[in-house]
This record gives sequence, structure tokens and C-alpha cells, in this order.
Amino acid sequence: MSEKVVTYELDGEIALIGLNRPDKRNSLSPELQAQLRDAALRAGEEAKCGILFGHGENFCAGLDLSWAAKQWADDRTARNSYKSRLDPREVIARGEIPFVAALHGATLGGGLETASAAHVRVGDETTFFGLPEGTRGIYIGGGGSVRIARLIGFSRMQDMMLTGRVLRPEEGERFGLLHYLVPKGQALAKAKELAHRIVKNAP
Repeated sequence: MSEKVVTYELDGEIALIGLNRPDKRNSLSPELQAQLRDAALRAGEEAKCGILFGHGENFCAGLDLSWAAKQWADDRTARNSYKSRLDPREVIARGEIPFVAALHGATLGGGLETASAAHVRVGDETTFFGLPEGTRGIYIGGGGSVRIARLIGFSRMQDMMLTGRVLRPEEGERFGLLHYLVPKGQALAKAKELAHRIVKNAP
């Protein structure tokens, strides 16, 4: 039985979905991806709005590089293990309900791609954004090459990819990655406030 790396809680008409690998900065493993997909699908059936957040000190630091090093050790194993699965970001972006992402700490690579799939993004003062894939010889997957470019523009995304530039929370808000910037520790509370507003909308 796989480890529980995504938490799910139903609060009335709101589904709270938490990335739960805090010791790994909530990095994306195959298990986390699969559980996130299942949680997002479940939320679409049970809730009117979903909230994504990260347990611990970070939202998500992107791909689990220790897993990737083993997965891509040779040509035989260098395959995308997510290829045949429904990508959780597609479920989040195109599913039955809107999602609010509550961000803090590292929101990098696949973590930023996951956040960009949400419909509303809240970040606190600890949030920082980056696309380090290019510096590690990894392509930007997970829909990020489309969604992030739509949010901040191709030119800014190109800068982040080529130089490894990390954006501060104020820059993230100014460039369009964040809709709301709140004090440290208040992102989830703000996300809940917004979700409660959303569920009051007409069907």
C-alpha cells in the first residue's frame, strides 16, 4: 500500500487537498501525482470548490530529484512515468470545480506548474517562484510551458528558464502569478475566505 502523501478533507462544500511530503518540501513523486489526481477527481464529485495547499514550510519544490535520478539512470528507465496517467493538473484546471491555491515557501518547477493550474492563487510573504528545470537539463512539463507563459508572458518565463531567476512574492503578484499577497502564515485562511465566496455563486 502506498504512503499517504496527499491529505483530503471535506469542509462543507469545500475540499481541502494538502501535499504532504514536508520532509521533501512536498516534491512531486509518482505517488503524490497519483493521489493528487484522485483527490482532485473526488473533489469534483463532492465539493463546489477545492483548495490546494502544502503541509510544512513549502507549497511544492517541484520534481523529486532523488526519484528522477534513479528513474533516469539509463536509457531503459528514462521514461516519463506520468505519460499514461491523467495529469492531476489537467483535472485541476479543466475539472468540474474551481480551485484556489494557497502558496507559501518554495513554489518551484512542477510546484509552480501545479499552482498555475488553479483558478485563483494566494501567496504569503514567504512564497518564492522559480523554474529551475533548464539549469538541471529537464524540460518544463505538466502544462507549465503553456499555463505559466499565459500568466506572466513568454519573455518573463524565458528569463526564468534560462537564468534560473527566482521571483519574490511581490514580483509574483506584479507579474500575475498571484491574485492575492498576504502576511506570513495567512495564505490558507485567505484561500478559505475566497472559497466560501465562490461556493455562494449561482450553480
